[in-house]
Parts: sequence; C-alpha cells; structure tokens
Amino acid sequence: MGLKNTSPSSTQSWADYYTTQAKHCQDPTLQRFYATGLVSPDTPIGEVPLMALDFETTGMNAAKHDIVSIGMVPFTLQRIRPAQGHYWVVKPRRSLREESIVHHRITHSEIEHAPDLETVLDEVLDRLAGHLVVVHYRNIERNFLDGAIFARRGEHCLFPVIDTMVIEARFERGQRFQTLKRLFGIAPPSIRLAASRERYGLPPYSTHHAKVDALATAELLQAQIARHYSPQTPVSELWA
Repeated sequence: MGLKNTSPSSTQSWADYYTTQAKHCQDPTLQRFYATGLVSPDTPIGEVPLMALDFETTGMNAAKHDIVSIGMVPFTLQRIRPAQGHYWVVKPRRSLREESIVHHRITHSEIEHAPDLETVLDEVLDRLAGHLVVVHYRNIERNFLDGAIFARRGEHCLFPVIDTMVIEARFERGQRFQTLKRLFGIAPPSIRLAASRERYGLPPYSTHHAKVDALATAELLQAQIARHYSPQTPVSELWA
C-alpha cells in the first residue's frame, strides 16, 4: 500500500510530496507518474506544459458514482493541440442512472463492451505525467481519479490542478458589488463552463462530452490568463 496521507501537509510542498510518493508508491505507474516531477511553483504559467482534463460520471459523488468517459487535451498558453488529445469511454462498476444518461448521453449499449478504467489507467497517468492539469471544478476530476485509482491499485494519486471555475469565482463572485447584489437578492453570475466562456466571447460548444469539455476548459484558461493575469504569472498563484 502507499502512503496513508493523501495530500501534502501544511508544511510540505507539492514537490516534496511528489518525491515522497515516488519513493513509497508500490505501483510502477504511480512511481513513474511522481518521478516525472512537477514544475517549480515560481515557474511562469506561459512556460508550463498543461493538460486539460474532463470526466463524465454517473453522478457527482466520488464515493458513490463512477467515471464513464475521460477526455484530455494538451496545450500551452500559445497553442491548443486537440489532435494530440485522447478520449476514452470506460465501463463503470456501478449502474448507469437515467439522469446521468440524459446528462452525458453515454448509453448502456455504449458501455456494454467498454473496458474497465483499469485497462486504460496506465495510459491516462502516463499522458498526465509532466503536465500541470487544468479542470473546471476540481472536486470531480481530482476526487474521482483518486478514488478510482485507490479502488484498483490501493494507493492514492493526487496532484495540483488549476481550476478555471475557481478563477472565475474569484473575479465574478468575489467583487464588492457582488456582495451588494446578494444583499438585494440578486443571484450571482453562473460560473459553469458554458456561462464562463460566454463572458470571454468564446464560442458555444456542445457540452458534456469529455474531450470537447476539456478543449473548452483549455480555451477558457487561455482567456482568463489574458484578461486577469499574464504569461509571467507564477503557477503558485493559480494552482490548488
């Protein structure tokens, strides 16, 4: 089994955590993932290899629901590479719910012959290794992947992420006038992926396809950095 702690302590950096995990993980793929290392916190975001990651799941609770599809797209602030991205449909270990089928449109027949996540897990981790992961709502991608790996390999897998939803909340819900709006009963602006993209003039995409949503997340981060930050912003200001 791997380490009992699942994330860096308050006195431990992500770099130290990676070093510790690389030494103590028993699974070769996790060893390789952590041994690849992580960019320094003071690295400018414009110099970092990024990987947009998105899951479609059978529900929102990682303890009760499962991953049904995975999409990832590598990118930098200068270029997005969808042709180098990947998409997998995987068979959940729990039954599909009708609500989730309506949401992501992946049906029983589509997953009937799909592989278990275990079959593609090594490839997923190898493709993530060396990249700073970008998601829209980290409680899905980070929690579901960690839970799925623990269920199959008996070890945890955690890493820092840039969460475009958190960035959007910071600027759309953290301003003083938003507090005043709430006092007068005015609903806060949506920070869902589609609504967030609309604020930056990004085109609408069909939602709830894991690779398309990964691409949409990559474009959103590029727009957020251009408007609110700069390519010189250290990643420590952006990751969680």
